[in-house]
Amino acid sequence: MVEESVMEVCIFFLCAMIPLPGIAASVHQVKAFLDHSAYLSCYFPNSQKIDVKDLIVFWQKGSQKVLHEVYYGQEKHENLSPEYINRTKVDKDKWILQLLNAGIEDEGHYECIVQHKKKGPPEVIHKSECSLHITANYSQPEIERLHTEELKPNGYLNLSCSSTGGYPEPQEMTWLISRENTTRRHTPHMDVSQDAVTKLYNVTSKLNIPVPTNSLTNISCLLHLKEQLGSLVSATLVIEIQEKETEEVKTNFFVPLIAVAVLVTLLLGFVILKNRNILSTNQI
Repeated sequence: MVEESVMEVCIFFLCAMIPLPGIAASVHQVKAFLDHSAYLSCYFPNSQKIDVKDLIVFWQKGSQKVLHEVYYGQEKHENLSPEYINRTKVDKDKWILQLLNAGIEDEGHYECIVQHKKKGPPEVIHKSECSLHITANYSQPEIERLHTEELKPNGYLNLSCSSTGGYPEPQEMTWLISRENTTRRHTPHMDVSQDAVTKLYNVTSKLNIPVPTNSLTNISCLLHLKEQLGSLVSATLVIEIQEKETEEVKTNFFVPLIAVAVLVTLLLGFVILKNRNILSTNQI
């Protein structure tokens, strides 16, 4: 019985690598959250109402790693790849395989093949393929001020925006700067790093702009994800430098100039007055 199963597995792998006439070859896209279950459907309609005891059903990754095997109605474990042992459950009515605790290493191409036991070797009567994509949620982007000094007109605003622990790698990070009735977009370089163990991504973008003055300014950053996963937006940073503060700075700037001008005027007056006194003395 074991030898027969091994022989049928070999036939299965051979058939899996050869395109079969009349069997759909479209690849179904499957998405699953990290550490959650992934559902890999065999899309087997069983229109002929074949008894499960006459079927051999395999799910495999690539052409060598077997996830699950239903051998003439019974679960078999001899041919399973070690990383999938005790990680799968199958619904034999709908022929959907549940892969538990899906990880990033589980991403890839999967096949489900159904064989029918008639006379002679089992015949492949159905084949379906799917591609599994794992998603891990990024943290909400967070804006941080990189400068410690107080904001002043004619200075610069130095900010960073970061998001951590996500998958897959995001598309880009965009800054939105809104003041009055206008919004400007900035897309500076985004630094991306991947954890060697978890394979999750951390991203950071930096922004350096002149300090906005004389109006309320709202600054936020958006993390754009790939594969139609949408975007994440940070909390809004509000910057407001009042006009009176600007005037105060201007006043403080001109006060020394006024003092110097007054001092020069007094000195000139003293010199002129002294010269007049000298002239009057000479005339006498």
